[in-house]
Amino acid sequence: MAVRDGVVAWIGRDDVARVQFPDAKITDLDGGFVAPAFVDCHFHTTATGLTLTGLDLRQARSRKECLQLVAEYARTHPDGVVWGHGWDETLWPERTAPTTADLDAALGDRPAYLTRVDVHSAAASTALRHRAELHTADPQAPLTADDHHRVRRAARAARAALSATQRDRARRAALDAAAAAGIAAVHECAGPDVSGLDDWRELRDLDHGVQVVGYWGEAVTTADDARDLLRSTGAHGLAGDLFVDGSLGSHTAWLHEPYCDAPETSGNSYLDIDAVTGHLAACTEAGITAGFHVIGDAAVTTVVTALQRVVDRFGSVAVARCGHRLEHLEMVTAEQAALLGRWGVIASVQPGFDALWGGEDGMYAQRLGPARARELNPFALLASQGVPLALGSDSPVTDLNPWAGVRAATAHHTPGSAISARAAFAAATRGAWRAGGVRDGVTGTLVPGAPATYAVWDADEFEVTAPADAVQRWSTDPRSRVPVLPALHDQFPRCRQTVHRGVTVHG
Repeated sequence: MAVRDGVVAWIGRDDVARVQFPDAKITDLDGGFVAPAFVDCHFHTTATGLTLTGLDLRQARSRKECLQLVAEYARTHPDGVVWGHGWDETLWPERTAPTTADLDAALGDRPAYLTRVDVHSAAASTALRHRAELHTADPQAPLTADDHHRVRRAARAARAALSATQRDRARRAALDAAAAAGIAAVHECAGPDVSGLDDWRELRDLDHGVQVVGYWGEAVTTADDARDLLRSTGAHGLAGDLFVDGSLGSHTAWLHEPYCDAPETSGNSYLDIDAVTGHLAACTEAGITAGFHVIGDAAVTTVVTALQRVVDRFGSVAVARCGHRLEHLEMVTAEQAALLGRWGVIASVQPGFDALWGGEDGMYAQRLGPARARELNPFALLASQGVPLALGSDSPVTDLNPWAGVRAATAHHTPGSAISARAAFAAATRGAWRAGGVRDGVTGTLVPGAPATYAVWDADEFEVTAPADAVQRWSTDPRSRVPVLPALHDQFPRCRQTVHRGVTVHG
């Protein structure tokens, strides 16, 4: 592969290349596997960096171990708010979340904010609850919905005591980790209820080799408002984590039917049909990408109904031209998928969710029962209806490992919902660039004229595969010369180098 000025200039046989480019600098990759670099389509940079450099509770395998990690972190970090992430009580033998009393016993009068793995609820100490001026019905339970947003703002204010150097170190740690995972670009899902405007502006101005494509999740009502908000934030679109609902793990995803393990609730609705329609209409008129965080089936129905209203007003071509996107889209019917495909709406999905929470005994089944749980994250259905797919991690919710995402998409817990490794890889590269508005037909591939954005991997085994329960549409015979991908059975490829537009960002 010959690269000139950050662009792939030529691909072909080595002996021909040496004749065509006699003065080129030659790098022998010594058997390395070269492929387009990944793009993570749903990312939270500062939160990822703080998890990497701070209190990561995803490793806790019991409530007791979680509290031990909190106490140990507090001893070695004696100042400021204790900010942790990642506890998941559905994986613990106790199946109970940490309480306010638990945190007070471990930390005394110190403020603490510990997000659940899905970041839609959090345990908070009494000191932080007082700062947020909370008066909840249950002062011991984790906080959700508006109370969670309120305590998160109080925690952010406490975290603001971190120096600019500390905040910069956390963000660089996140983007360095992305580059080391073969990721050349991330889609930052920011918003007033996520990380705040100051955090987004600091990230936007950060000089790093990994490209940050920012989305701002705040609803508007007119095209002028949409243009003004896009201009003032410097975001790429008004999409990402604009919450229509919450998450299944926190019982805040908006459902048509109640939760099996919490029959008193059907989740939360944060935007009604008129607000969703107004935002979509304003952005479509302005030619701006809109989108929402949408998980529960009632939330999906609301968004699809709103999209139909906007299509009736502006036409399907105008809607498709904007590249509107839906984050997560876990509970979608065949009829809804067909409409989304017809309207060119992009599904930004996270295969790691099924890997973590799918299966007969997983969190999905605990929350919804096995029958409803089997209908979640239907990647094959979406692809079959022409819905463009883009893969992401929602880091720090799931690990920053794009090959793990590819494997999870091919090894879905529900028969018939998996896609092939080739389709998953395309959704994590070419499809992800398309979701970010790059529609030149070559970005995310390695062909002459494409940006030289690639990764070099050490991999031991290669194969051409399709899901075991799907019809293969290509030959797996090596003589067919169908491009191979690394086998993802026992271990993942190791990233040797990541290059973005001809510039090495890792290795």
